[in-house]
Amino acid sequence: METTGLRRYLLINPNTNPLTTQRLQEVLQPQVPPGVQLLVQTARFGALYIACEASHAVAAHACLDVWTTHRTSQQPLDGVLIGCFGDPGLFALREVSGCPVTGLAEASFIQASTHGPFAIVTGGERWKPMLQRLAISLGYGAQLRHIETVAPTGAALQADPDMAIRCLSQACQKAAQSGAASIILGGAGLAGYARLLQAHCTLPLIDSAQAGWEVLHGQLAPKAPTDHDGFYAPWVGMPPAFTQVPDKVIQGI
Repeated sequence: METTGLRRYLLINPNTNPLTTQRLQEVLQPQVPPGVQLLVQTARFGALYIACEASHAVAAHACLDVWTTHRTSQQPLDGVLIGCFGDPGLFALREVSGCPVTGLAEASFIQASTHGPFAIVTGGERWKPMLQRLAISLGYGAQLRHIETVAPTGAALQADPDMAIRCLSQACQKAAQSGAASIILGGAGLAGYARLLQAHCTLPLIDSAQAGWEVLHGQLAPKAPTDHDGFYAPWVGMPPAFTQVPDKVIQGI
């Protein structure tokens, strides 16, 4: 298929669960305008659902793996979206990519901060300290008022929509009492739920997947810090694509 003239964005699902990829695509594809191509790919390795420090660390590697494959075999990308509310590999991808890169969490923070202080509702209890650390590192620590985690993981919530509505509705009501001006419903598996839950919550609900696409395609994502496009480090024992990524300067970035 001829792609000349298309703006090409890469959505990486760092979870290895293809159902999560399908959900992201179902929610975001209708928002893709003519002349824009959204490439969606699931990580080749890692956890079915990222829910702890170890799986998050492996997911960062998996994101780089997907990026190298597209970087070496496809036309240049206009942006990269990390489809996980935790943004594994965000800083690494931003360092090596000559295009804007953001993740579901960072994009949600960008949108939520326009309302004032914000809260997060997400699945998986281990996410709380991880998200606190991410918010601080991205400069949103002072605006993050509260994190309400629910016991089921995002994968479990995705698998049982009725349970998810009940569970997340209660969590949003608790989060609304924190003094936040908006609530982020965070998680790739929860894409599309903000619209379903809005009637149960008095505060604006932000869908992290939709925020990711709107921030990236709307050119609100932070730019690459340099005009560098490629790896700085030589690799040993890595897949061939890592060594084939050219190390060059992109003009006009």
